[in-house]
Amino acid sequence: MTIELRDLSGMTEFRAAEDLQRQVWGEGDREDPADLMMVIQHEGGLVAGAFEDDTLLGYVFGFPTVTPGVQHSHRLAVLAQARGLGLGLRLKWYQRDWCLARGITHVRWTYDPLRLANAALNIHRLGASSQTYLPDYYGEMEGINKGAPSDRLMADWHLQSPRVVAAAAGQPLPPDRVAEEIEIPADFGDMMIHAPEMAQALRLENRAEMQAAFAAGLRITGFDSARRRYLLSRA
Repeated sequence: MTIELRDLSGMTEFRAAEDLQRQVWGEGDREDPADLMMVIQHEGGLVAGAFEDDTLLGYVFGFPTVTPGVQHSHRLAVLAQARGLGLGLRLKWYQRDWCLARGITHVRWTYDPLRLANAALNIHRLGASSQTYLPDYYGEMEGINKGAPSDRLMADWHLQSPRVVAAAAGQPLPPDRVAEEIEIPADFGDMMIHAPEMAQALRLENRAEMQAAFAAGLRITGFDSARRRYLLSRA
């Protein structure tokens, strides 16, 4: 299998990205429309995909913020049948190269702090950090996000930091002195579907724990995938 990573081009590919969102996030989740993504790309945003021949397998979508040198990364998605190929990670490194070539040194995005795969990718594999907790950020959601308040962490990806440079080179990340650890479940996505009351309770418990840690001056600087624990250090 030969995978090509490149910017999207033409409305056919933007419509493919719109359809991909529906497949990944499920019925009822509001996808970003093709024409909006095309215009944002034209005005300085990033819409890039992973292609096998002409088939879009995954994509990343980011746009400029009010702060010069900072991009907000709004979407990253890979089709279920293409998972296990490392495309999410490859798309993020493509995004890093794209941003640095344009003088952008800081990318930020939101993600569900209780989803194990996202925590492992964002914090452990990419070297991002976080000190911002956003309660019920999107309000009530549908699709795969239905079943618990839409709390999110804001990931900060400083593209030239020692952690990110090491991660990009496939080297061990520089260690930080761990002051606190926060454990997350292995199956929060399943819990939202099959045990929403339990998911609600766990969300509120995790919200209180993270907000207290951030208020005390701690910052997420690592993630231990084997033990499912966020590692927090003094900011």
